[in-house]
Order: sequence, then structure tokens, then C-alpha cells
Amino acid sequence: MKKIGSLIAIACLFVNAYTQENNAAGGEHRGQSTGRLYGRIVDGKSNKGVEAASVRLYIIIKDITGENKDSLAGGMLSKPNGDFSIENLPTKGNYRLSISAIGFKAVDQTVSFRKTGEGAAEQDLGNIKLEQDANTLDVVTVTGQKPALQMGIDRKFFDVDKSLTASGGTAVDVMKNIPSVGVDVDGNVTLRNSTPQIFVDGRPTILTLDQIPADNIERVELITNPSAKFDAASTGGVINVILKKNKKLGLNGLASIGAGYPDILNGNLTLNLRQNKFNFFVSGNYNQSGGIAKSESFRQNKAGGTLQDYFNQQSSSDRFRKFGSVRFGVDYFMDNRNTFTISQNFVSGNNTNDETQYQQYRDLGHNLTQYGDRITNSRGNNQRSSTQLLYKHKFAEAGKELNADINYNRGSGNDRSNIINSYYNPDGTPAANPNVVRNDGNNDNDQVTVQVDYTDPSGEHTKFETGVRSYINSYRSLFNAFSVANGAETKLPLSNNYKYREIVNAAYVTYSSKLGNIGYQLGLRAEQSQFDGELVDSAKKFGYKYPEKLDNIFDALFPSIFITKTLNEGEDIQVNYTRRIRRPNFWQLNPFVDINDPLNLRQGNPELKPQFTSSFEFNYNKSYGSGSFLGVVYYRNTQGQITQFSDTLSQQQYEQLNNAAVDPNAILNTFINANTENVWGSELTLQQKIGKNFDFTPTFNLQYTKVNAELGKVDLSNEGFNWESKLILNYRVSSKSKIFDKLSLQTIGEYESPQVLPQGKRKAQYSVDAALRKDFLKGNKGTLTFSVNDVFNTNRWGTIYDTENFYQDSYRRRNVRNFRITFTYKFGKADLNLFKRNNRNNGEEGGDGGGDRG
Repeated sequence: MKKIGSLIAIACLFVNAYTQENNAAGGEHRGQSTGRLYGRIVDGKSNKGVEAASVRLYIIIKDITGENKDSLAGGMLSKPNGDFSIENLPTKGNYRLSISAIGFKAVDQTVSFRKTGEGAAEQDLGNIKLEQDANTLDVVTVTGQKPALQMGIDRKFFDVDKSLTASGGTAVDVMKNIPSVGVDVDGNVTLRNSTPQIFVDGRPTILTLDQIPADNIERVELITNPSAKFDAASTGGVINVILKKNKKLGLNGLASIGAGYPDILNGNLTLNLRQNKFNFFVSGNYNQSGGIAKSESFRQNKAGGTLQDYFNQQSSSDRFRKFGSVRFGVDYFMDNRNTFTISQNFVSGNNTNDETQYQQYRDLGHNLTQYGDRITNSRGNNQRSSTQLLYKHKFAEAGKELNADINYNRGSGNDRSNIINSYYNPDGTPAANPNVVRNDGNNDNDQVTVQVDYTDPSGEHTKFETGVRSYINSYRSLFNAFSVANGAETKLPLSNNYKYREIVNAAYVTYSSKLGNIGYQLGLRAEQSQFDGELVDSAKKFGYKYPEKLDNIFDALFPSIFITKTLNEGEDIQVNYTRRIRRPNFWQLNPFVDINDPLNLRQGNPELKPQFTSSFEFNYNKSYGSGSFLGVVYYRNTQGQITQFSDTLSQQQYEQLNNAAVDPNAILNTFINANTENVWGSELTLQQKIGKNFDFTPTFNLQYTKVNAELGKVDLSNEGFNWESKLILNYRVSSKSKIFDKLSLQTIGEYESPQVLPQGKRKAQYSVDAALRKDFLKGNKGTLTFSVNDVFNTNRWGTIYDTENFYQDSYRRRNVRNFRITFTYKFGKADLNLFKRNNRNNGEEGGDGGGDRG
């Protein structure tokens, strides 16, 4: 009986994840989003909600013989208060609702949408009472668990609450736990080794991932090959961070506090109040961390391929950062068809970095000729704010709606540093006067996004969508560098005063329908983009405009095609094609020389042009009783690939940077447009549950990359295989002992093989994270989590460059192994009445089930 109950719960859970999440999010090419049935399951004696009841909904159809036949349309496990909601249902026809719960008698009843009236698209089935079954009440106790990763044909959904190792951390910690996603030592995220576009609640953000608390994130959506509905700049895919916003009736909240090593401290408080037509939400968070990270670099300097001498460098960096955030807002449900939402987010943070570098210069015989040390003290602070105004209108026709929103992001920051570079002879005597440099800078950033989307379904399988979007990004930065000698300061040519304005205007249209068991979606997006940059002091301008002429109008058009065939229930295949663009950012365009690392300087290239990518995918998705499998084969062809190019400083460049504490052996990193890049790959993801307590999710991604690039007469072409794998293990203890019962363990391990670069390769990278969580108190309201990130202290990012002028083997780290313990407490009171009034219908709004009715 236990096994049967567990299998029913798991099967219904997967059905709900697949039919609701996949169709709701991927519905743009399936055309099945129409209506919603919801209600509440209660104990017939106590009238209290029944948690984890299995809810299955079957649509009643006639087969070729004319007899009625049931076809599964959706399902889920009821929430702690008994609520359930099944979406994306055709409003025509009858359904059979089947409900079962351990300890209760099963219920079967016929339901349907009302044919007329305001609520045709959303039907409240009310309270459904279950009678206790004396024969099974004392036999079994089973609790269903929704998997952390829910897979759909065109996207994946990651439930952050299931990520134990990220508790008390930031969005960077969350990303480390998601299959297919990689995170380097600087917190930069990749999806299948490409840079994705990061959204928060479906819109661009000015926040960095380490400024978003993990405890404020509900889920993360991964879209590897976005359709025409999404920004054309999402060449590397889309990662959409969905923030928590509760809509339960009454006052609900979550509080957490945590501490750890090194210098880790975090706290979070989230409150939500739903009363009548208003839903108020507010959250506050504080997060800090520190640690000493080390890096090393070993260099062979060459001349025309002939070895000249050696240069080595070791660094130790003591980094500390902290930030606080406040987010608040209100939903106003004016009526069943109109909803307004306004939200505001403020983030403030600062960071310090005290770094010491040791340098060694050796001749061909490895004899020491000179050594030095560089001491850098850096301080910085930043402020971010985000304002969002949304309007949603539902038409009388099911699924037909209009969404409009305005997003305004603003940010500013200040940075300052002091650098002392000293050189010594082998006997310890000074080789030259120390170089002393003082830097200070500030920046301001404003982003505005205006977007309108319209959806119009026609029948059960056909849907038309269109929308317009305008994005304006204005940025200004002032950086001053001074050489300090004998108490006097001299302004260096490194000083930089620049600004830019980026504008992207877009419109899209998609049409989806179905022929038999084959669904399809055709889409086209048009984007006009312009980037205007200026070095203010010299009046030098740089940038681009696409399309420049009518002749290259194709540069502004981005088609997409998705074709899906259903093989069997829970088994689909899909082929798709999209065309995307990647525009160079201001760091890649700006000719400013960044000297933060005297060994590896960075400079933009104002001559860069956007790159264009054509992506093809074949997907196979299969779900079965104890798990699911997603297999993908993909190919990407990129014209004008933006890639990094590195070379040693010329004598002229070094003289221009004199007195700037720059090493004469420094490498200057810049960017160029390669001719082409071709990537062939295959990604396999399995979710498997063994028994009722253990599940694992392995992901394997194999790629073959070929880069064709040249600069002048220098051939930079390279090719080779690389692969990466991630394994997530989860185990939940079931025990009669109160100490071990409701104890969860999670381990995440990942490995990235060496990957080819135009002038060398990226070194292998690997790490293991682990966490232990204990749920306790009544209703599992209390949670204690202990996590260790980078258990073996191995996570580092390294490269090997091999050119005519130098060979360099280096690695660097930004964070170190850390330990964190976090306590979380959930609370709520559904019958709290802030706005006292006599309204006998108040009690009928029903928690989550009526979340959008107003």
C-alpha cells in the first residue's frame, strides 16, 4: 500500500509539472492555454485542508466507436491548506475529477466549465469533502515530493526550495546547482558553455546575480533555444529568475538567519498580506561573506617562438563583500479581468579587496634576475533600484489577454584603490623607485523597458501572439588614475571619461497550431538596435547601428520554427530552429585599458561588430513512472564570433602606461570578430527516483567546437572536444526517531573538461557541494540547514595560452570553501482581517486556489 500511494503521488506530481509548467511556459508553440479549474480538499469531519491529496483530472472524449474514453488532462498534489489548481484546460467538454488521499475514501465526480458568465475561464469547484477510511487510516503515511528539476520540451524549471546547498546564499549559489548551468570564479554564468541573457521576472535587470538573495527566489527557468517571443540577443539562451510573491489569504511570511565561515552572515524576512482585492508583499535581506583566495601564473616569454626568459606571479586576495536589499509591492485585483501590480526593489552594497602579488623574473637558466611585490587596497560601493508597473487584462474569451508593463532600473557606484609596486634586485636592494598609483571612479546607469504582449487563442490548439518592446540603456563612467611621486600627483592616460546609450526596439509575432499529433509554431521577430559610445574628454565616438541600410534588413529579422510530435502519452520529440544576435557590450567596445591585474590587462575594441547565430535542436522527452529523460542534439553556427585575443605589450604601449604600476611583461587582452564558430553538441539529462526517499539527476553535455579566426597574418583557428557533467543526489530520511525523521541530504558534484580557446585552452574545473537539512516543528514550519560549498576546495578557473610571443599557465580564484548554517521559520494566519468589513463572501475566496480572482 505504501508503494502504491508513493507511486500515485509521484505520477501525479510529474503530470502536474509537465502539463501545467511546460504548457503554461511553452504554450507559445503548443497553443493549449485556455482555462483553470481549482478548489480545496478538506476533511469531512474537521473541515481542515487535506495536504498531498492526489488530484487527477481526465477529459471525457469519444473514441472512434462512439464510446466515452478518459484522457488524462492534468494533476497535482494538494497544498498544505488543501488547495489545488489545474491550468491550461480546454473550456469545452466534460471532465472526470478523481481524488485520493491516504486515510480517506476516494472521490470521483464529473465537472465542467460554465458555458456562460464572467468565470468561464476560471471555475471554482469549492470545498470537496473527503470521508475518512478506517481500514487504511492507521496503515500508511506517505508524503509526495515534487522534483527540483521539471523538464519540458523547450525549457526546464528549477525549484530553488529544493536546493539545500544554496540556502542563505545568493543567486550565484543557486546557479551552481542547476544542470546545464556553469559558474566561473567571478560568478559569470554559462548555459551549454555560452553566455545566456539573465532576466528577473521576465525582464532585464541591473542587478548582478550575487545581489539577489537565494531565499527570495521561487524558481529559475532555463530556455536553451528561445523562440521569436524572446529577445534576439539571447544567443546563449535565457535564464529567468522568478522571485517569490505569495498570494495566500491572510498574513504569511518566512524568516531566516544564518552564519558561517569565512565571515558569513545572512538574514531574510519576507511578509505577504492578502486581503480582499489587495495583495501586499515585502521582503528584506542582508548578506555578507569573505575569505582569502589565491592565484598563480607561470609565464615563458618568447620572441618569434624562441624562449627568452621566465616570469612567475603568486597572488593572495582578502575579499569581503556585503549587501542589503528591500523589496515591496502590491497587487490590485480590480475585477476578474483587470489586475494592476507595482513593485519596488532597493539594493545597497559595498566590498573591499586587499591583494598582495609576488613577482619573479628569471633568465633562461631559471636564475633570479629581479623580483617585486604589488600591494593593492580596493574599496567600492553600489546602489541599485528597480521599479516595475504591470497591467493584465483578461478578455471574455478563455486565454485571450493583454499584458503591459514598464520597468525602470537605476544604479550607481563608486570605486577607489591604491597600488604600490616595488622592484628589487636578487640581493634585496631596490631596483627602482616604487610605482604608486591612486585610482578613483564612479558610474551611473539607467535602464527603461516598455513592453506590451497580446495573446489570442482560436479553438483548442491554435494561438496567435504578438507584442512590442523598447529598451533604452544609458551609462556613464568617470575613472581617474594618478601617479603619485614626491607628494605630487600626475594624471595618467589611463584616466577615462565615457558614456554610452543603447537602444533596442522590437516587435514579434508567433502563430501556433496543430495538425493531428503534430504541433507547430512559426515566429518572426524584428529588432532595430543602436549603440552610441563616446570618450567625453577626447570626443572620440564608437558604436554601431543595425540595420544600417535597407540592403541588410535581414540583420534585423530573427525567425523561429518549432515542430513537436507526440509519440505516446508522456513521450514527445521536437525539432526547432532560431536565429539570434549577440551585440558587443561596453567593456568589449571601450578602448579604456583596465590595469586591475598588472599581469593581464584588458582593453576593448571599438571596431567590434555584432555576431549572428543560427541554432538547431532536436529534443526527445520521455516521462515514466519513476522519472524522466531529456535528450538533446544541437548545432550552432556563428558568423563574426566575438572572441578574446591576447598578446604581450609592445614597447610603445608600455611607454604610454609608464608610472602606472604596470609590469613590462604584461599581456594585453582585447576582443576581435572571428570568421566563424561551429559547435556540435549533445546533452542528456535523467531524473530517476529509487524508492520513496532517494533520487538522482545526472546531466552530461558533450561538445565539439571549431573556431576559424585570423588577425592580420596570424592564424588563430582552433578546434577540439570538451565535455561537462553534473550529478545531483538527494536522500530524505524516514524514521520513527524524531531526531532522524524529516532529515534531507544533498550532494552536488560537477566537472568541466578542458575547452579550446582561439589561442589555447581553458583548464579543467571541478567542485563538490553538500548540505544537510532538518525539518521540524508542527507543519514543518522550522528548517535547519548546514551546507558546505566547494567541499574539497578545488573550484578554480585556469587557462593555458600558447602563442608565438608567450606561453602562460595560470589559475585564479575569487571565493574559497565556506561553511554555512541557516535557520528558517515559516508562519501564517489565513483568517487575519486587516480591512474589517461585513462581507459573507470573504471566506469564499479560498487561499491559493483563488489567487488571481480578486
